[in-house]
Amino acid sequence: MSDKAYETVGDFACLDLDRKRRTGFPEVVFCQGKKLDHCVEIFKKLYENNGLVLGTRASEEQYEAVKAALPDAVWHEHARCITVGEPEKLVGKVAICSAGTTDIPVADEAAVTAWMCGANVEKFYDVGVAGLHRLLDRIDEIRQANAIVAVAGMEGALCTVIGGLVTVPVIAVPTSVGYGANFEGLSALLAMINSCAAGTSIVNIDNGFGAGYSAAQINAMVEGGKDER
Repeated sequence: MSDKAYETVGDFACLDLDRKRRTGFPEVVFCQGKKLDHCVEIFKKLYENNGLVLGTRASEEQYEAVKAALPDAVWHEHARCITVGEPEKLVGKVAICSAGTTDIPVADEAAVTAWMCGANVEKFYDVGVAGLHRLLDRIDEIRQANAIVAVAGMEGALCTVIGGLVTVPVIAVPTSVGYGANFEGLSALLAMINSCAAGTSIVNIDNGFGAGYSAAQINAMVEGGKDER
């Protein structure tokens, strides 16, 4: 591991090598729009420094380029994530809930992120409010989590329903799933922001990464508190 707080890579990146010490997890690579060779060099340096790399919004082409340099790289197709290395241990539980099957790419991004950040992850997919019995049949399992991610497009009601049934924080992710008046996720975002369920917080549209990261932080705090007791 480098003693430097950051390191310049070529003329295209200035990597935060100190982030794991400050925040508990290394710098994450947002791959969208990055050139293949830039991705490769960034992944190589972060892996050398941390032994663990998460890349989000990646393409399969970017993955193939990274894997040629780092053979342990793994492609998470639905999540559009690349991971290299695995967390040393997993603690607690984060529940990832999706309203519909079309929301799975965003939900999977949250799941991969929470797992890489050290959380046991359980998925509860296609439990939207249009068939409320599907959610109610799983609610006892969902309640066992230390934090819950609720991913939904359309009217975005899933987080409010879950928030009214659980005692732990719910992180809502509006998705750009829906017809024209969905406004590419804006209607779901506004509905979630106006949720009447206390204990519900909201991330940006399609931001599965942000939700998974926050849920993992909450989970780690709860498990850390248990260890201290």
